[in-house]
Amino acid sequence: MLTGCLFVALALVMFRESSLLTGGTTGLSFLMHYLADWPLGVSLVILNLPFYAFGLRALGLAFTIKTFCAVAVLALYTETLPLLVSFDVLNPVFASIMAGLLAGTGILILIRHGASLGGVTILGLYLQKRRGWRAGSVQMVADILIMTLGLLALSIDKIALSILAAAAVNLVIAVNHRPDRYFGI
Repeated sequence: MLTGCLFVALALVMFRESSLLTGGTTGLSFLMHYLADWPLGVSLVILNLPFYAFGLRALGLAFTIKTFCAVAVLALYTETLPLLVSFDVLNPVFASIMAGLLAGTGILILIRHGASLGGVTILGLYLQKRRGWRAGSVQMVADILIMTLGLLALSIDKIALSILAAAAVNLVIAVNHRPDRYFGI
């Protein structure tokens, strides 16, 4: 879990540094950060609170506890990692693709170990488990909605790069987390 969260936190540092957006509840947290200047880690924790009750009912106690811990660790990493790493040069196109791949890999690590980063991922895993829908496809639909909301805070070119990042995240999940291959929960 620590490794998966670290991958995602590094991706979030790259997103924030490039003024990009991501999907899921993390994307909503970025919107709170950009629009209301909330600390990103605090937003992550607050926005995920309602999903724990759903996760408990839908995916079980162990999954919900692991997810709660993962979100807490991610929030901590997100606030402390910028003290350890900074970028003098960070091309926004590279940041979009690389951060998307890092985030997707981190999320996949968490999924395969029975956790998530909450919110939309819980919904995606639930629908994959109960209905056979691919978690990556569910995540992509939610991400499109969040990117549309992103137009309230970011320019169209930043949203376009953010969509590229969301595609990279979801590509990693859709290709590697298939119901006929491996269940992490």
